[in-house]
Amino acid sequence: MTTLPGIGHNGGPTLNPVLQPFWLAATNERNEPIRNRVLYGGRASSKSWDAAGFAIFLACNVKVRVLCARQFQNKIDESVYALLVVQIDRFGLRDQFRILDNRIIHKRTGSEFLFYGLWRHINEIKSLEGIDICWLEEAHALTEEQWKVLEPTVRKEGSQFWVIFNPMLSTDFAWRRFVVNPPPGTIKRLINYTENPFLSQTMLDVIAAARAEDEEEFEHIYLGVPRDDDDAVVIKRSWIMACIDAHKVLRIEPAGSRRVGFDVADDGPDRNALILSHGSLAMQSDLWKGGEDELLKSATRAWNLCQENEADLVYDSIGVGAGVGAKINELNAAQHEAHRKFHVRHTGFNAGGAVDKPDAVYARSHPPRTNKDMFSNIKAQAWWGVADRARNTYNAVKNAGPDPCQIDQGELLFIDGDMANLSKLIDELCTPKRDFDNAGRVKVESKKDLAKPNREGGPRPSPNLADAFVMSQLPGARAMKINPEVLRAA
Repeated sequence: MTTLPGIGHNGGPTLNPVLQPFWLAATNERNEPIRNRVLYGGRASSKSWDAAGFAIFLACNVKVRVLCARQFQNKIDESVYALLVVQIDRFGLRDQFRILDNRIIHKRTGSEFLFYGLWRHINEIKSLEGIDICWLEEAHALTEEQWKVLEPTVRKEGSQFWVIFNPMLSTDFAWRRFVVNPPPGTIKRLINYTENPFLSQTMLDVIAAARAEDEEEFEHIYLGVPRDDDDAVVIKRSWIMACIDAHKVLRIEPAGSRRVGFDVADDGPDRNALILSHGSLAMQSDLWKGGEDELLKSATRAWNLCQENEADLVYDSIGVGAGVGAKINELNAAQHEAHRKFHVRHTGFNAGGAVDKPDAVYARSHPPRTNKDMFSNIKAQAWWGVADRARNTYNAVKNAGPDPCQIDQGELLFIDGDMANLSKLIDELCTPKRDFDNAGRVKVESKKDLAKPNREGGPRPSPNLADAFVMSQLPGARAMKINPEVLRAA
C-alpha cells in the first residue's frame, strides 16, 4: 500500500498529502501496532473528507467491513454515507460499487460499509461480527459507557477504530481518553485548516473574519482548542443528553396537554421550525425553509400538525410571526365550515415581553430574587425554566432510586431519541450563553450575537428548533397565560 487514489497522478483528484503518513503508519511512536487512529482538530481541516477517501481506497484494494457510527443517526443522510458517495464519484469509481439505501458494497472485494447511530442502536452494534474498522464520526459526543461496549465488540484480529472529532470540552470523554491519556496502540494527529490545501478563498476569508472577531472562539473552532467548561451556557449539554429517552429510563408515562412550538421564518436564511410536545416529552420536530410570502403555507403546516395531534399552538409573534394568529383563525373557520371538530387554540409568544408572575421568588436564586429582578424578559425566564427541568432530569437519571415513578414529571424534561433533527436540536439548545442587561438581570444570548462569525462554523441561522422547543415547553395545561402585552391569545 504505497499510494492513495489519485496521488501521483497529474491533474487527478487527491487526498490531503500531509495525512498520508498518518493513514499508512503500521505502528505508533512507541512501536505499538495501531489500534486507534485519532484525527482531531478544528473545522475545515479535511478530517472527515480524508477519512472517507482513505476508506474508499481500502475498500477497493482489500476486503474490509467498515462500521460508520456517530452518536445520532435517525436517517441515512445524517451519516457519512453521502461523503463516501462523493468520494466514490470524485475518484471515478461508481461502477465498482453497489450503492444501496443503507449500505455500500464493493463489487469485487466484497468490502462493506454499515451505518449506525450509537444512541439508539448500541445493543445492535454489540451483535455485529467481523468489523475491521469502526469509524466514529463526531466522536466528541462519545460517552464512556458507549466506549466500554464498542471496544470489546470490535475484536477482529488487526481491527481498528478511527476516532474523528472537533474538540468541544476538555472534560469530554473523547478528549481525555484519546488525546490527553491515549491507550496503547493509539496514533493521534492534530490537523487544522492551515494544513488543508483544498480550502477556497471564500472559506479562508470566513476564517480570517472569525479570528478578527474573537481570538478565543477562533482557536476553539478552527484550531481545535477545547473549551475548559460550558458554564457560560444557559443549558449544559450533559443535562440535555440525560433528557433523551429519560422517560423510559425513569419508567414514566408522559402525560399532559399537547403543544406545538412554532418558530416562524420568512424567505431569509432562517428556517421555520416545529416541535411537538406531549406534557414534558418533546416527541416530534419539523424544519423547513419558507419562501417569500409563504406565511399561510407555513402556518398551515403548523396547523396540520396541531390537528393531527389535537395540540395547542404557541408561536413567535414578533416580526413575520405577527400574522400567524390570523392565518390559524382562517384555517379554523374553514374547518368549521367543513363540520370538523378540532379547533386549534393558539397563543402568540413575545420573547421580549415582561416576565410571568413578576413578584414570585425564583426558586433557584441565592439570595432570593423575584422573577422581575432575576430575568430581563420572558424569553430568559422560559429558557431558564427549561434549563432547570433539564438539570432535574440529569439528577434524576443519575441518582434514580428504586421508585423513580414518584418523581414529578412536571419538573422534568424528556426528548424522544427517535426525533428527526435531534443532533441539531441538541446543539442549538446547548449553544446560547448567559447574558445580562444594564440592570444586571439575566437574559439569553441574542440571535444577532449567535449569527456572528465567532460562533461554531461562522455565520449561521438562528436557533429555530431550540426556540420552538422552548415554546412547546411553556408551563401550564395550555400555552402560558401572561400579561396581555406579552401574550396575545385567540
